Amino acid sequence: MADSTFKRFVEVGRVVLLKSGPSAGKIAVIAEIIDHNRAIIDGPTTGVPRQSFPYRHLTLTPIALTKLPRGAGSGVIRKQAEKEGLVAKWESSSWAKKRAAMEKRRSLNDFERFSVMVAKKQRRDVVRKALAKAA
Repeated sequence: MADSTFKRFVEVGRVVLLKSGPSAGKIAVIAEIIDHNRAIIDGPTTGVPRQSFPYRHLTLTPIALTKLPRGAGSGVIRKQAEKEGLVAKWESSSWAKKRAAMEKRRSLNDFERFSVMVAKKQRRDVVRKALAKAA
């Protein structure tokens, strides 16, 4: 049988990023699959309460908890997440870093945006002079 091109599946233990609701932007773990539209998610280490959540408001991440039993309670999920360093794994991923950078950009005030522009100009000038010297 040929290998599938899909790498992320809806499965118990899959880490998901929430796209909507009060916990939007946080990660959680699929604890149980209800049907083709919904799953029970839980994020005991990330502050997401255990709840039924539709797949259309989730994004599957490449991270998954191994050996998580079906219908595992919050305590079991918490222990497994801490054992596997789930939050650290997520925060060290390039996806989470990009989200954090975007969030930081959005929270800048007018003067901070101006400072970033000036710093970019200075960096651009240094690079241009170095290229001119090398050529």
